[in-house]
This record gives sequence, C-alpha cells and structure tokens, in this order.
Amino acid sequence: MMLEMFKGKLHMLTVTQADLYYEGSITIDQDLLDEAGILVYEKVQVVNINNGTRLETYTIPGKRGSREVCMNGPAARMTTVGDRIIVIAYARMTEEEARAHQPRIVLMDADNNPVKILRESVPGQRYST
Repeated sequence: MMLEMFKGKLHMLTVTQADLYYEGSITIDQDLLDEAGILVYEKVQVVNINNGTRLETYTIPGKRGSREVCMNGPAARMTTVGDRIIVIAYARMTEEEARAHQPRIVLMDADNNPVKILRESVPGQRYST
C-alpha cells in the first residue's frame, strides 16, 4: 500500500508577482525550492492565507536569490501581490518509508527569506512570521 505523505513546504511565502496570461504554474526562487526539497515541475498545493483558497499547480524555477514568488495563469486570479501563501509538496511512500519520514518545513519572513527549518510540526505552535 502506498501512502501520500506531506514531504515539504514553504510556509508564509509572500506573493511578489501575478502573471494572468502566463501558461500556468507558480514561479519560485530556485534557492527556496531547494530549501524545502521541492523539485522543478513538482506538483504542489498552494494555500492562500489571506483568502482561504487552495489550488494545485506545479513549480517552475525563479532566479536564484530573487525571492520571487509569482502566481501564473488562472491561479493569478486567486491571489494578490502581497498575499501570504503556503506551498506544500506531497510524496507517495510505503508505510515503512512513511514511518521514518520527516518533512522539511521552511518558515519564511515577509521578504521571502528562510527564517527557520523544522523537521516536524508541533501541535499548537503558531508560525506567523
């Protein structure tokens, strides 16, 4: 049996751009993708903290060090520049792999700089950077 598990996330990113007429996806600074262990073209869930929307798309690499987070295509209608979002990746694994797995949680500041990296979620802990 394969389980779908939380693999990694970028928590509290700030949307820096929106490009409605791009073909689709989310552009994220390649350095930030690397921090969270999210691959280029990997399917991700994007959760908008400001308006509660959730969508699925795939990642494309932004310029390293740019701290760019751009919602592209129709997803650009679901966000506004300045919105805070969470980008979550999942992975399929066996139960044995899942029991040993630790996700990678990258907490971001308002300028899309990594503040802290966690290996587990702490019940009741708030992460509002």
